[in-house]
Amino acid sequence: MSALHSSIARAMLHGLVVACSAACAGQVSAADASALPSALRVCIDPSNLPFSNTNGEGIENKIAELFGAKLGLKVEYYAFPQRMGFIRNTLRYKLPGEDYKCDVVLGIPAGYDQVSSTKPYYRSTYALVYPKGKALDRVRSGEDLFSVPNATQKNLRVGVYDKSPAATWLAKHGWEDQAKVYPMLSPNPEQYPGEIIERDLASGAIDAAIVWGPIAGFYARRVKAPELVVVPLKSEPGIRFDYEMAMGVRYGEPAWKATIEKLIADNQVALTGILRDYNVPLVDERGELVR
Repeated sequence: MSALHSSIARAMLHGLVVACSAACAGQVSAADASALPSALRVCIDPSNLPFSNTNGEGIENKIAELFGAKLGLKVEYYAFPQRMGFIRNTLRYKLPGEDYKCDVVLGIPAGYDQVSSTKPYYRSTYALVYPKGKALDRVRSGEDLFSVPNATQKNLRVGVYDKSPAATWLAKHGWEDQAKVYPMLSPNPEQYPGEIIERDLASGAIDAAIVWGPIAGFYARRVKAPELVVVPLKSEPGIRFDYEMAMGVRYGEPAWKATIEKLIADNQVALTGILRDYNVPLVDERGELVR
């Protein structure tokens, strides 16, 4: 797993039926129903909002509920912390004589090679988050950040995760001294990606943070004071900020993958609505914000 994919999978991070004909109007036929698993078993992180938790409060929980209803299946979760070895310990985990623990991961970078990746269902980007009414009020883009007066820059502390595009970006533009670097993978099970915003940015320990878009949007809205501003960032030569996100199943299960891809295609409007409910910044292939 690359550091970048670890970042997205953590800051965030598929039984067998064939798609119905148009006459089925999106419902599973009686013949197909016999091939369905007994439940929609989803691999999740137990404490990784806005993506998932064991209380059913995350984006992936809402998607699982949607898909479970469409398939007429009960939703079950198999939870494991999304650190190194997440796929090995969830989607691919199987004891002799037993079934797999879960069958789908609902948030992975498109093309992630540890799973059979579906077509993407959204694209987001890293975002800058800062408190309104302070030193960065005029910043509306990445270029604006590097145009702040030298006196302002000198005193700034910008929180970023190590090995992330944000850390590389600050270094590229000569802002190493302004970076406060946080470990991406922590041994502390209570650590969660959004605490850089909810704890340190909200308290004033740092002046800004740059994190993966879903984390930025969700926690910026959850913090009530101070009011936080979210600025989606555009990729530039040598720095990629925006990524497509997909779902993943095990290799060798083409019918199950086709089922998940049909669910995505048939429910794209609802999926986008869930993402917007969580304040996820959505961008197009040019990195432009999709309103």
